[in-house]
Amino acid sequence: MSRFPLPLSGFAFTTDPLERADTLRDDAEALLHLWPQAHVLVLDPDGRALAGEDGQPLALTGEQLGGGPGTAIFLGLRGPQAWFSIESGAIDVSAPQRVDLRESASTWSAADASAFCYARGMSYWQSRTRFCGVCGGAVTFTRGGFIGRCGQCNIEHYPRVDPAVIVAVENNGRLLLGRQANWAPRRYSVLAGFVEPGESLEQTVVREVFEESKVRVRACRYLGTQPWPFPGALMLGFSATAEDDVPTVDGELEDARWFTADEVGAALARDVDDDGIGIRLSPPISISRSLIEHWYRSQMG
Repeated sequence: MSRFPLPLSGFAFTTDPLERADTLRDDAEALLHLWPQAHVLVLDPDGRALAGEDGQPLALTGEQLGGGPGTAIFLGLRGPQAWFSIESGAIDVSAPQRVDLRESASTWSAADASAFCYARGMSYWQSRTRFCGVCGGAVTFTRGGFIGRCGQCNIEHYPRVDPAVIVAVENNGRLLLGRQANWAPRRYSVLAGFVEPGESLEQTVVREVFEESKVRVRACRYLGTQPWPFPGALMLGFSATAEDDVPTVDGELEDARWFTADEVGAALARDVDDDGIGIRLSPPISISRSLIEHWYRSQMG
């Protein structure tokens, strides 16, 4: 992990990450030794975590579950304690509550929410890799859950994430925001889109902004990254400057507009006191909100 801080911060799932302890994934004996005292996150088939009456993750250890790691995914270490995740169908355990990842970001410790984010991403990948994409054979998981091996053609499959850019586009002190039709009423956010094969991140910024709004980006700058397993994205945050184009939508977005700093400031204030009139912004857990706040601070500075 780099000792140099990113220029963008404040969003969820990036604080106090587990030490991934890659070398232990190959050591079945070491994982078996760590299992009794390990902390085990339990996820249901929908990617929610089993939680107690207080909404906090179940404080389960490997010793309480019995046996060994089996099909559990080895997430890494926090100090001397190992962390694993396992699907609820693989064990006999019930819980008063089930917490989704967005809820965990506001109710759990930052470290636990980050571990949950990691576990959910791995669980989603495994659930979509039950069969080989080459020959259709059944896949079994080894190396602590990080390699899927086809039992028919022996090809190995590895965890994947889908990179997507998300960008705060500016022109003459205005910020470009858009909304999708299925979002909550009045909700607006910065623009985003997935990277395509053979494309650099900067090229994706230019293409996605133009495709969604017909606004032409002149230049862009990388600011920070957030894992976003909804279901399996990695959001790469940028700021950009653009031509003085009139936003036009004819596809994914329902609306896109330029907003002044005063309008953005009023929208930020609606988190505390909603007047029921102006736009609302992305929730604080997201890098999209951090990009908006980062831009707003630059205008106020």
